Amino acid sequence: MTLEEILAGESKNLEFKVRRPKDSIKYMKSVVAFANGEGGRIIFGVDDKTHQVEGIPEEEVFSEIDAITEAISDSCEPAIIPDVYLQTLEGKTIIIADISEGRQRPYFIKSFGKEAGVYVRVAGTSRPADEYMIKELMLEGSSRSFDQIISTGWNVTDDEINALCAEMKKQALKHAPHQEEVREVGPQQLLSWGILAEKDGKYYPTNAFYILTGTGPIHTVMQCGVFKGSTKAVFVDRREYSGPLWLQVDNAVQYVLRNIHLGAKFVGIYRQDIYEIPPDSIRELIVNAAVHRSYLDHNNTQIAVYDDRLEITSPGKLPMGQTIERMKKGYSRIRNEAIANAFAYMHLIEHWGSGIPRIIREVQEAGLKAPEFIGGEVDLRINIYRKQNDNNASDAIRTGTETGNTSQETDQEKINTSQETNQENQNTSIETGTEAVNTSKKDLNTSKKRGADNKNIDDKPEFSETEQRLLTLIKENPKMTMDEMASHSGLSRAGVQYALNVLRSKGVITREGSRKKGVWVIHG
Repeated sequence: MTLEEILAGESKNLEFKVRRPKDSIKYMKSVVAFANGEGGRIIFGVDDKTHQVEGIPEEEVFSEIDAITEAISDSCEPAIIPDVYLQTLEGKTIIIADISEGRQRPYFIKSFGKEAGVYVRVAGTSRPADEYMIKELMLEGSSRSFDQIISTGWNVTDDEINALCAEMKKQALKHAPHQEEVREVGPQQLLSWGILAEKDGKYYPTNAFYILTGTGPIHTVMQCGVFKGSTKAVFVDRREYSGPLWLQVDNAVQYVLRNIHLGAKFVGIYRQDIYEIPPDSIRELIVNAAVHRSYLDHNNTQIAVYDDRLEITSPGKLPMGQTIERMKKGYSRIRNEAIANAFAYMHLIEHWGSGIPRIIREVQEAGLKAPEFIGGEVDLRINIYRKQNDNNASDAIRTGTETGNTSQETDQEKINTSQETNQENQNTSIETGTEAVNTSKKDLNTSKKRGADNKNIDDKPEFSETEQRLLTLIKENPKMTMDEMASHSGLSRAGVQYALNVLRSKGVITREGSRKKGVWVIHG
């Protein structure tokens, strides 16, 4: 222990006592809380208000060490064995009680009982654990995963199992870089992952089955919102997404992309669209929130877009053994093993532990501040700060009357947005999920006029690299679907959809026929 650490004051892992309290309960709460968390230290002989080193009288040092050790050993269940030792600072003796992170959780004060005697650290103080937190600690102490526990009282049919397997394979084919590598998935695979459990020759659903499918006894949603300013005082738009977990993730990602700024840069002669926050980083953070959150906690995953930042809040404390610093270095600690295995199969998770360091690098390479990680004791909040400019995040959403735009429609919502590009200040309304695009009459006439002018001059319309790539694919196979384009181009489906809408607004392509059996037609 250094003088600098003492002068910095108390923290979530450090507490001061000027003297050992006669009532040991006054510091036993912190002992239990440290054991239920990341561990910590109690320093006797330091004033908690002034941070002055008062010291313990020399003649009392050894009797105090014995009293502290005995009180901790006798008062806690399971037994906590502290490392109690003395140290000299500024010529004065202090006593340090070092409490290690416990493995036999939950630890509690014997005289209070398990229901009332479990304490955890929150914002540098020791607080009673609520019912959810006690259950979380019990699972950690027994090395079990909540998502792999059988959903008591629920049964699952063969049709429901087969439907989940089919949908998971569909998602895997959609996201896999090489479709030929996607293997079949069946009940035995779900059993090995913990999505199903087997008893007396019969399959039973675990919590993971219902979390993944969005059905049954576990109801989870992702709450998304856009707020004016930097607080939640004034909201501009709010949405909730339910259903299968992978669909919640996709909808939340698209929501964020619709409500942040889109710019462009030129690479050679090609125009490349660029979001102010890297889309891959957004997706990975939302996937992490879905996979690693606590589903014992009844709060919802929250994604908020403010004028100055994107904020993602994942319910639940960090898993045992995980810290924010370890996470930044790539240390992975999986809370929901069954869900993690399912997302890995669907290629929604890449390499274990590599995500957070990669996100930090991508965000900084985009010219933004390194992401901010806050909390970890009750929930984990991650902020990505946006570049400050004259346009507020809340300006991304306007009514059709105010901007002359038509609404942007997804499968679950209709929302008006405007997106700004470096090439021109033209607001285009995109209807996603139906492959249709509408523009105002003024914008449409401008687009047609520009297309006509391009035919009368030698210069070809300027296309981004993405647009060129999709035009090549359409020439090779006019019947190609957006999912197939995403697979062949390496883009996300949302990226393909956006580029196609831009091409249609330029009058370069149209879609003829039905949604499933139609063809793309290139003009000019």
